[in-house]
Amino acid sequence: MLSEFDLIKQYFTRASGGRAVLGIGDDCALLAPAAGMQLAVSTDMLVEDRHFFAGADARKLGHKSLAVNLSDLAAMGARPLAFTLALSLPQANREWLAGFSEGLFALADAHRCELVGGDTTRGPLNICITVFGEIEPGHALRRDAARADDDIWISGTLGDARLALAAYRHELTLDEGSLAQAATRMHTPVPRVALGRALAQARLAHAALDISDGLVGDLGHILAASRVGATLDLDALPAGAALARQDVALRRRFTAAGGDDYELCFTAAPAQREAIVAAGRATGTPVTRVGRIEAEPGLRMVDANGASLDLGLAGWDHFTS
Repeated sequence: MLSEFDLIKQYFTRASGGRAVLGIGDDCALLAPAAGMQLAVSTDMLVEDRHFFAGADARKLGHKSLAVNLSDLAAMGARPLAFTLALSLPQANREWLAGFSEGLFALADAHRCELVGGDTTRGPLNICITVFGEIEPGHALRRDAARADDDIWISGTLGDARLALAAYRHELTLDEGSLAQAATRMHTPVPRVALGRALAQARLAHAALDISDGLVGDLGHILAASRVGATLDLDALPAGAALARQDVALRRRFTAAGGDDYELCFTAAPAQREAIVAAGRATGTPVTRVGRIEAEPGLRMVDANGASLDLGLAGWDHFTS
């Protein structure tokens, strides 16, 4: 049987990646951001039967656990540095730990983000990661920086993760290929770190956030923080490959309020359109213009012809949804 410290040593201790002055093995890790840089810090918790199904593939869960945190750094335009992992486990299952750590470290290595500490305990499966990044002062893409007349942009595509969830819950039926396609977006989201860095470094965008609880709800955070409103073209929202084959009503609902997308929503001046398209191309990230920030408060939704839509859409809330 694995002890707590054997578990950490065997599955989560690695040679130092050089980003931390002191990593795993002491009471605290020591980080040294580059001279003149600010630290960006974010924490996310994933709870079994709330954020993922019991019995979820361990390797994919390891990937997603870190991906949702890296997505927060991407939304600020920060470069990943390191992360901590707090892990509650019902039992020390070697097969599960091997798969989870493989998925976790594959994504960590891709972003040169080093595990520098954390905690393990016995209990219901619960994964909590705190991630640290660095960014140049004055370059962070904050939620309170949107300006009237800004364009609203979306990276990648939306809605496939919600489509997969609907199929798993038997709310609808998908063919095997469509389910596999949608499930990839649900289980292994791609954090848009390179695009976020490009937008921040060149100061192309004003405000940004990552879409975790559905575009309508998350965009509302930008509008509230920036004290502005917006008009959103629901038919311009880029649907995922599987969702694009569904009917219009479902596409609108799942792209606008599906959740679990982990794409970036950002605002930028119209003068930056060509530069933003170029940044998307340079980082291998599709970008789509989907609306406009306005001085009048509130979020207005329209179709491709500009006709008003009232679909009663709202983002995900952990205590009311």
